[in-house]
Amino acid sequence: MPVEPGAADEPSRRPWLRLAVLGLLLAVAVVVALTVDRPGVPALQGWLDGAGPLGWTAVVLGVSGALMTPIPRTATSLLLGAAAGFGPGLAVAVVAGWLGGLGGFVLGRHLGRDAVARITGPRLARADRLFRRRGFLSVVVARMSPVPFWMVSYAAGLSSVRWQAAALGTLVGVVPGGLLYVAVGASVVSWL
Repeated sequence: MPVEPGAADEPSRRPWLRLAVLGLLLAVAVVVALTVDRPGVPALQGWLDGAGPLGWTAVVLGVSGALMTPIPRTATSLLLGAAAGFGPGLAVAVVAGWLGGLGGFVLGRHLGRDAVARITGPRLARADRLFRRRGFLSVVVARMSPVPFWMVSYAAGLSSVRWQAAALGTLVGVVPGGLLYVAVGASVVSWL
């Protein structure tokens, strides 16, 4: 039975195509993060005052999306504290951090893992085994380190960290920074 030319190459192209799509999404995210105007504290405070539950949902989803880009989580947490106050700001920062972290994890897992495994081969297999064994702890430590939030999300997705460990590690790991930066943001407004 004749085989079509290039048919054997088709499965090997899929990981590269996924990695290219992930790279394109990241490039678009960087451009958006660097060029789109972000609201200031007074604008966000005014909008939140009349927004209702759908408005708060939009803020959670917007911050989640922003956290899958190079926009610093520190900046979003400070802004949330300043605009919404400590309690609501912390709730949004934690939920949005968790959702944004999981979003980056899912993108990394589904769009880039196969291609990265082919590129790195056995070189990263040892580190990958460590992440699989100590996934929860690895994610918690990475979330509390000075590594950009979005990079940790995508890196966890590219590794063999189980999604449950990534989800729980992200939830635990976003709380300390959220507490600190939302509190600072809320305090700064009271000083002004």
